Order: sequence, then structure tokens, then C-alpha cells
Amino acid sequence: MKAILLRFGELYLKGNNRYIFESMLISNIKEKLAGLEYKFEKTFGRYVISQYDNEKESEIVEKLKKVFGLYSISLAEQVDADEDAIKAYVATIKIKTDNFKVVVKRADKTFPISSMDFAKELGGIVLENNPNVSVELYHPETTVNVDIRLNKKAYVFDDIIKCQGGLPLGSAGKGLLLLSGGIDSPVAGYMIAKRGLKIEALHFHSYPYTSEEAKDKVLTLAKQLCEYVDEIKLHIVSFTKVQEAIHVHCRSEFMITIMRRIMMRIAQKICLRDQLGAIVTGESLGQVASQTMQSVTVTGAVVDSLPIFRPCLAMDKEEIMEIAKDINTYQTSILPYEDCCTVFLPKNPVIKPVLEKCEKEESFLDIDQLVSDALKTEEVVVLKRD
Repeated sequence: MKAILLRFGELYLKGNNRYIFESMLISNIKEKLAGLEYKFEKTFGRYVISQYDNEKESEIVEKLKKVFGLYSISLAEQVDADEDAIKAYVATIKIKTDNFKVVVKRADKTFPISSMDFAKELGGIVLENNPNVSVELYHPETTVNVDIRLNKKAYVFDDIIKCQGGLPLGSAGKGLLLLSGGIDSPVAGYMIAKRGLKIEALHFHSYPYTSEEAKDKVLTLAKQLCEYVDEIKLHIVSFTKVQEAIHVHCRSEFMITIMRRIMMRIAQKICLRDQLGAIVTGESLGQVASQTMQSVTVTGAVVDSLPIFRPCLAMDKEEIMEIAKDINTYQTSILPYEDCCTVFLPKNPVIKPVLEKCEKEESFLDIDQLVSDALKTEEVVVLKRD
């Protein structure tokens, strides 16, 4: 019988609370596979999916590959964990490469033959039925794996499909991602979700200085992230009046720093109101003027109740772009629609802002009123995975 063997990674490191993480992971797996028929079984150190429609196998695999917390999966043949039954199936295997080896793992230590001895026996059977191939123990082109589990079943497979790894979505709480239309912030959302943080998102738009297409672009990015996080509540806030006020009352070189400080204030308000435990940004150290050590420090200084997570902080642009391509957000991110960060962009922004000078510039603004008015424009859109 065909089966899919599921392996988890970091959950092995958990102690007495491991059952909480496993419960979340199983729930997330079932959520991803909603609408499909299958049997789900838990055995020590593995999960098994069987009794599914073979025509849906590729669809199931693609969905499982996007579950945070799963390390890898294998398409396997499930047989009874009986010496004769395993030998009978191995005898049917046709090796399509020039060489192979057999690897046996016994989670069930009551199985009467040691892993190494049984691998030798099975290798002999494979050779008998594939006379034109040879054994290669160190760099085999094909590896026949036999995984004998405690559920008294054995799983025979030759492929290991890598999944997302990380921790189950939701196991680290909930946070708010500042989602622009660029390359970095969707990657930051993906990476922090991989660490178990369920995300909502906040986008600032500056209509009429930015277009409706720019807003639609962010909706598309959020929808693309839903392939991994299932659902995103997207908060859309107008930032036009804030930027106009800064442009009129503050020196232009401080425009970006003050703008980002007000964004952080608004984000913190939403987090505290909606019980979100962190702010997440796509900042990469030194990438642009607003992401120098001094800029990041001054920007974050207005947040006093929450951590600010920056998953891309130590990554270069090429690394970020590669992840964006892998998660299918890159082509959307490079669409030529400007976001609010490009409005009133100063020619020479300050790259090493001093907190006291920023606060002096902000003294010409009614910050509380600007934040309050911006929040009144909030629109919430809930996006879900197809």
C-alpha cells in the first residue's frame, strides 16, 4: 500500500511541552490537507498518511512541503514489519541507476535482525533481481531505505523530499508584519512564520501619490504568503496626511526616519489593541539609509512595549532575492508600482540620525493626532489560501 512518511525536525529538541508543538503541527497538516481524503496515523517519531487517492498524491505532496515544522517527507510502500513481507516487496524493486545501497532503520528494536545484517540480506535480494547493477556504499546513485516503525509497519522508499522545517505555525504566538510592496518584507514574513509566529500584516498607502495598483500589489503579496501561513489579516492604513505634514513641517533629510518612527507607533497601537506580541520588519542592516545601525535604533526607539523582529537583518540582497523567488513573491515585488516610502523622498536622507535631533523635528508635529487620524482610515482585509 502506498503511504507518505512525514518527519519533523526541531520538535525532537522539546521537552515536556513537546506534545503542544506536535498537536499544533498535526492541526496545521490537517488544515493544509482540508478537503482531501486520507488516513492520518501517528507513530513514534513519524506521521503517516495513507489510503489517499493516488491521483491526488502530487497535490498532497505540494501542500505538505509548505507546512512549517515538517522537515521532510517520503513516498513509500507500506508493508507489514515482517521479515518475509519486507523481502517479498524488496524483490520487486527495479533499480534504474548503475549502483545502489540499502539502508535499514529500526525504530522497533524488537525486530529480530539488526539493521546492518538485514541491510546486507536485502542488498543481496536486490542484486539477484537487478543483475546489471552494483553496490556502492559511499556515493550510491539510488538508496533503498527500509524504515521499520513501532506501529509494526515498514516503509520502503528511495526519495527524501525536503520540506520547510522550522516550528509549527502559531507555536511562537502572533505578530504584525510591516508589509510594503518590496522584496524584503514578504521574505521577512515567511522567515518569521517559519519560526512559528503566526502573522497579520500592516500596509501603509499614500493615495493619490501612490496608485491603486500599488495597493493591489500588496494584496497579491499577502495572498501569496497565504500559501505558507494559510490566512493573513491585512490592515491597510492611509499614510498620506502623515507624509504631507512631515513634508511641510520637518527638514527633508529627516523625512524617512520620522516617517518610519510614526509607522512604528501605529504598528504598536494595532499590536496592543489586537493582542499581537511583536512587530516584524524586512530591514536588512546597511541596505539603505533607513537601515543603518543608527537608523534602526532611532526608528525602534518609539516601540517600548514589544519586541521588533528583523529576520532579514544579517542577509544580503542576493540571499533575500533567492528566498523571494523560492516562495513565489519575487515577480510580484518587482512590479513597477511605487509604495509610500518613495513619496517625497529626500535627495540626501540622514544615514546616521541622532535621537535628540529627530525628536526636535517631531516637536513641530502633532504626533498623537496624526497617529489617531491614520488609524481612523484603517481597512481590514482577510486573505486566505486557495
